[in-house]
Amino acid sequence: MTFTALHRALGVAPGPLTDELLDAAVSGGVVEANDLDWKSELPPAKGLPQTDFPKDVAAMANSGGGVIVFGVRESQKAATERVDVGEFDEAHERSLRSAAITAISPPVFGLNVHRLGNEGKRAVVVEIPSSLDGPHLIYRNDYFGAPVRNDSDTVWMKERQIEAMYRARFDERRHATEALNNLFTEAAGGRNSGERAWLIAVAHPRVPRFRDRLTRDEARAVLTKTEGLALTYAGRGGVHPLESVDRHNPRPGLRRWVAVNTATGERSTWRESWMSIHHDGSVTLATAVGGHRMSSDSYFEGSQVQSTGLECGIADFMGLLRATAEATDNDEYDIRVGIEWTGEQPLTILTTDNFGQTFDGVSTPLHYYTPVETTVNAVEPALDYYWHVHDLAQDCVNQGGVSNVRMIQPPERTDQQ
Repeated sequence: MTFTALHRALGVAPGPLTDELLDAAVSGGVVEANDLDWKSELPPAKGLPQTDFPKDVAAMANSGGGVIVFGVRESQKAATERVDVGEFDEAHERSLRSAAITAISPPVFGLNVHRLGNEGKRAVVVEIPSSLDGPHLIYRNDYFGAPVRNDSDTVWMKERQIEAMYRARFDERRHATEALNNLFTEAAGGRNSGERAWLIAVAHPRVPRFRDRLTRDEARAVLTKTEGLALTYAGRGGVHPLESVDRHNPRPGLRRWVAVNTATGERSTWRESWMSIHHDGSVTLATAVGGHRMSSDSYFEGSQVQSTGLECGIADFMGLLRATAEATDNDEYDIRVGIEWTGEQPLTILTTDNFGQTFDGVSTPLHYYTPVETTVNAVEPALDYYWHVHDLAQDCVNQGGVSNVRMIQPPERTDQQ
């Protein structure tokens, strides 16, 4: 589901970009605007960075996002007819995405490219997301400029406009940090971190796409999809927080759905977990990772954390993030993962030796666990996201002296993939 300038101009609800939608826009003579640009021809794949394409993309990104439609002829800024843009293959699409990254600074990520129509009226729609990283600059030889949309035209920003956009970028970053801080503090609140260590993981969309709140059934579907993703990332060789929350009956909270803890018995509290899906697309996880059970009647110390427990927690959290992003139409997220422990003993992360026995010979005692932060596109290709799951988990265990993750093993990337 998406909502673009075409949907807005036609007064239709969010939905897929279709050939019928484009036909209706052309028939209705929709006029170009800040977020809509008609083009009759595709730029050539060869030498694409030297064409106007990077400037047009940067202008859209600097103006709050929009769409460029290739395959529509216009007159006096109004669409008049469809024009066939010819063959558009995967290599040409990669060239478009590459130009948005290499020819613009900072790069514009997350382009959505849609192929519409059959031979005779083939069109390509490039959807440019809103960005918090403006101003996006175009470099030509020894000169640079910041393009921006002015209604249907592309113009160059003046110095004061560039200054204002940089100020807005820094303000947005501060607000994003505050949002992440609030989520983390709330998720960590009330945990018995003096008795056992807790993994706290939170994520907030960089540009929240507010839409209708998820229903209980939709939240349940997100949790069901999360389970499949988590098992893909980490398998069943460890303790998954998902096994300790009520996935089938999420409960309402303050602008969120909460998967409440089900590990309530005296012999189950060591795996206590909580998950939440916020209406703006944010997600949180709080799960006990210290003091896990070794056998039926023995437990690790509250300060001892198994690396496999961290991996399972990261896999479940990142699965929840991806499933939520798809359900709420969000993409880029800021992420923070930390371990809360306030006991007297230093925190240690345990791994296993080649015989599967617990091993702490490489552990670095930690009196404070520094939260790991990163930014990820939660709807990027599956293999790229899988590697982000791996890299985040590796950062988390590396801090405790453990070199490698053991459970999260994505396939190698290839040029074809």
